[in-house]
Amino acid sequence: MSKKVVTLAHYYCQPEIQQMADKVGDSLELSLYAKECGADTIVFAGVRFMAETAKILNPEAEVILPDAGSTCSLVTQTDVAALQKWREAHADYVHVSYINSSAEHKALSDWIVTSRNVDDIIAHLYADGKKVIFSPDRNMGAYLNFQYGYDMPLWSAVCEVHDKFNQTALDEAFASVAGAKYLIAHPESPLPVLQQADYVGSTSGMLNWVKSFDKEADAVIFVATEDGILYNMGLARPDLDIRQAPIYAGCQCNSCPYMKMNTIAAVKRAQAGIGTRIDYLTPEQMAAARLPIERMLEFSKRYYQ
Repeated sequence: MSKKVVTLAHYYCQPEIQQMADKVGDSLELSLYAKECGADTIVFAGVRFMAETAKILNPEAEVILPDAGSTCSLVTQTDVAALQKWREAHADYVHVSYINSSAEHKALSDWIVTSRNVDDIIAHLYADGKKVIFSPDRNMGAYLNFQYGYDMPLWSAVCEVHDKFNQTALDEAFASVAGAKYLIAHPESPLPVLQQADYVGSTSGMLNWVKSFDKEADAVIFVATEDGILYNMGLARPDLDIRQAPIYAGCQCNSCPYMKMNTIAAVKRAQAGIGTRIDYLTPEQMAAARLPIERMLEFSKRYYQ
């Protein structure tokens, strides 16, 4: 019997890679699909922490990452030993971690969240009388504290792509547009950018916002996230003027170098069984990391279905 090979691709991968995938989505969608697809082999065209999550949820499956170097700055900026000490210093807090984190990081967490469900899960914890610490994304945590009046202690790591967006460049871009202008932004962006946004949400959330946008003459939509999603937005709404938000005057060129390591050749090799196998996690590590992920998935099942 032939093995079932399933290829997953994140929205931030280049269009040619998305076209090779069985499923394209953001972290929550791909995490759910990885759990449900029943694959013998999962090729994950994304970054390492995503492939680790797929392995944690599918311990019997073979999970292959096309390029060993495709990591994430939120992972590389987090020292796990220091994170453990930080958590111990806040022993009476619930530790909520963004899914953009390593397996070791997840194993030190009480809850895992995505940019889609973070607002609801943290609101649920506060309503239950809990105190929360948030890691690793400082920008996302700062936005939550600002938006909802929380006082969460925050870990200090950032997405090197989203952290480049800035208010000065946006102000200059807005000034260059004569008609209506809108800004939609991912919550990994800095707080001044998010405060200026008409919509803040996950990658899928921004895509849905664009899909439902009522067209206005001469309107320009600026998007503060990685450039890969503009391909999907353009497919969905070719009638709209959609531009990536600038990172400095005149530059609309903000791309994740790690996602772009998923080349056509690398993905084809992975589909043939050649690549970086996620086989280094111990059963104990996977069990500890699975618990907060399953907590998130159970919450999502109750609240979003």
